[in-house]
Amino acid sequence: MNLRLISALALVLAAPAAAQQSLPTPQPTEQVPEEGLSGAVSDDSDWQDLGIAIPAFATDADVPTQTSAGSTAALGMSLARVINDDLKNNGLFKPVGPDALPRPAFGEVQAPAYDTWAGRSAEMLVQGYVRAAAGGQVTVGCYLYDVALKQQLAKAGWTVAPGDWRRAAHKCADMVYSRLSGESPFFDSRIAYIAETGPKDRRMKRLAIMDSDGANHRYLTTGQTTVLTPRYSPDYRSILYLSYFNGSPRIYIYDLESNTQRLLLQSSNAVFAPRWSPDGKWVLYSMAIAGNTDIYKMPAGGGAAVRLTDSPGIDIGGSFSPDGTRIVFESDRGGSQQVYVMNADGSDQRRITFFGGRSATPEWSPRGDQIAFTHIAGNFRIAVMTPEGREMRYLTDSWQDEAPTWAPNGRIIQFFRTTRGSGKAGIWQVDLTGRNERKLATPVDGSDPAWGPLRP
Repeated sequence: MNLRLISALALVLAAPAAAQQSLPTPQPTEQVPEEGLSGAVSDDSDWQDLGIAIPAFATDADVPTQTSAGSTAALGMSLARVINDDLKNNGLFKPVGPDALPRPAFGEVQAPAYDTWAGRSAEMLVQGYVRAAAGGQVTVGCYLYDVALKQQLAKAGWTVAPGDWRRAAHKCADMVYSRLSGESPFFDSRIAYIAETGPKDRRMKRLAIMDSDGANHRYLTTGQTTVLTPRYSPDYRSILYLSYFNGSPRIYIYDLESNTQRLLLQSSNAVFAPRWSPDGKWVLYSMAIAGNTDIYKMPAGGGAAVRLTDSPGIDIGGSFSPDGTRIVFESDRGGSQQVYVMNADGSDQRRITFFGGRSATPEWSPRGDQIAFTHIAGNFRIAVMTPEGREMRYLTDSWQDEAPTWAPNGRIIQFFRTTRGSGKAGIWQVDLTGRNERKLATPVDGSDPAWGPLRP
């Protein structure tokens, strides 16, 4: 179920009025600031030491809810914890969460005790409220304040179904992140990946999805067939993936609303790496025929495929530029795996990696300004470069990191890391500075992550 937005970001230039005993219903308007307090976040962000206090959200009455968090009071604590973890785990901020802070009274949500928070060295304050709504739903309000200026910077509110309360927390974190950093949000998004269990020679690989922070984990396939390389559709309604049944490759599109899937392509030839076009109308894939592997494009609704490459060797992958005009892919036509680009119709194919070693699994950033890829020179490392193949730099330095996928805002990259010796794989992420790296918690081993766009 989609989140119903009551109001979105609103910049308030004057300090809030005197304390009020009830909160007005936010207006259904949206105003997203174009830049943060100091513009876009740089690699050496000044915001890392910003004191952000995030106390438990207040409630006008502690009543039971149908959410997994319990009553409205317990839900207020859980909301603040999720917001704190979102902001902390992205590496740009060092917030103080609700477990170390007093909970404000309901009437203080719109009229903060600025002097009290200043005494705690808080520079920014995130406060909010939660209360029961009709039909078992809950209403969540979120406010961002500048403590030193005694000024409200942004506010938003949402009414959500009980199972979607974490989305309200992610939306609040997105609001804070965007307002302070000037960057596009990404917390309210989802991740698809391949969940792996069993011994190395008999691995069970299932399609799984989860929220960006690892919550709401769910398996979509049973493991009876091996699945690989999932990708969310641009509208979030389905997932494209590759499956092997009795050695026969098939491309499926899994409908997330109906929990059904349809077969897009079945072939007796080896098939690899299906990918969506940005408008969701086309699917790229690679297929090997008579020892030669080329990239094809076919309608997402089914139909005749068009071959885009026709050179001796192996052409694999394919990631569209955000505007859909170009495709980046890997090929060994020159003797080793390297990254190439071409127009969406297959014309003007040219190599862009000349860094030594091998280069594979390229993925175009949602911002269009960079391409992430796996650079293989001894170890497998995640690297980025410009679309022209310049300014290459490493983001990771481990034994085997591969298959990068971008956050919706193009500032963070997920990948999977295989441990030397054990062969166990896990989902990791790193920001563009290369300094903020962490492993995502998954119930089993994970590979082939695919970060979806911001949820509608």
